[in-house]
Amino acid sequence: MLDTAATLAVRPVETPDDMKTFMRLANAIYAEDPHYVAPLEYELSARLNAEKNPSIKGFPRRLWIAEKNGAPVGRISALVNKAYIERHQDNAGHFGFFESIDDPAVAKALLDTASDWLKQQGVAKIIGPFNNTINEESGLLISGFDTPPYVMMPHGRPYYQSMMEANGFQKAADLHALQYVPRERIMPEKRQRFIDKALSNPKVSFRTIDMKRFDEEIHTLIDIFNDAWFDNWGFIPFTEEQIDHMAKELRPIVRPYNVVFCDYDGEPAGFSLVLPDVNYITRDFGGRLLPFNWAKLIWRLKLQPVPRARMPLMGVVRKLHRRPVGTALAYKMIIMAHDANVERGVNHSELSWILDSNESMLSMLLDMGAEIYKTYRMYEKPL
Repeated sequence: MLDTAATLAVRPVETPDDMKTFMRLANAIYAEDPHYVAPLEYELSARLNAEKNPSIKGFPRRLWIAEKNGAPVGRISALVNKAYIERHQDNAGHFGFFESIDDPAVAKALLDTASDWLKQQGVAKIIGPFNNTINEESGLLISGFDTPPYVMMPHGRPYYQSMMEANGFQKAADLHALQYVPRERIMPEKRQRFIDKALSNPKVSFRTIDMKRFDEEIHTLIDIFNDAWFDNWGFIPFTEEQIDHMAKELRPIVRPYNVVFCDYDGEPAGFSLVLPDVNYITRDFGGRLLPFNWAKLIWRLKLQPVPRARMPLMGVVRKLHRRPVGTALAYKMIIMAHDANVERGVNHSELSWILDSNESMLSMLLDMGAEIYKTYRMYEKPL
């Protein structure tokens, strides 16, 4: 029951101590949730720092903490992503990093604060959650609370959905995560014959990433991504600065066999990227690397097989969409990633996220034996 005598306030993050409170607040929200994995604080701190994270650099942004009787009980962010507005022309602002205790008044105060500030910035609609942008963590978990999140995917509390809807937020899109348990044969025989026929074309070739040209290869990957995902809901293209930043972040955890490129007629035509599930490695760190967890992290990344992997990105250039060869390229890249990871001890993987409107990709993955096991909802509300 809500304590009507409690003092509730929402205040902006202004000091380094405020930022620590903002980052650590989720740990208390999920204290009794065995599936929660605390993000590494050094990584979260860098993502929240506009000078270190080019995806939010130069954009109007605010962070807030909700307090009840002086104790932190919730948080939220708001961002005017000018790249999104320029791309989609819908004058929408974004909210993210939403966490709250199970108290409707706290959720309302946070959502109203973010909405009011965005309205003051001149935007006409609020969409989210984005932590910070669609190219980072996106969506509010509405199903699949009984398993831990994979790397770069959010977790959530079951009561968040009712909080959003009670405050007038409606579905903008659903994002699905599909789980896949590797097995000896992943492709139905009839489908395999289709793939073999389509890929018999001498114009088609496949290769893994050249680690000696890592930065250049990541630029190629993102060039394909920016073309392949151009028409997707909420899409924002990566800038050159963001690509360079991404290359630095990926280099320590990427293995050559986990980045596959395909060429068609001598030009880059598709890619797939798989990451080891770093959340599995850091699940017992409590978000901290010091004093000794940094050594555990290095040892586990280098020497201990990681049995879980996530495919966060895959794409085929638009000119091959809805062509048999384009479909076959996607199938083949998934098969190559599957085989390489099974050989190295991976026994569970996630393909995420996939828009609920992307029926062709969902059909492809379901055909291969994957199943939807988590759904994240994007919400919107006019201001």
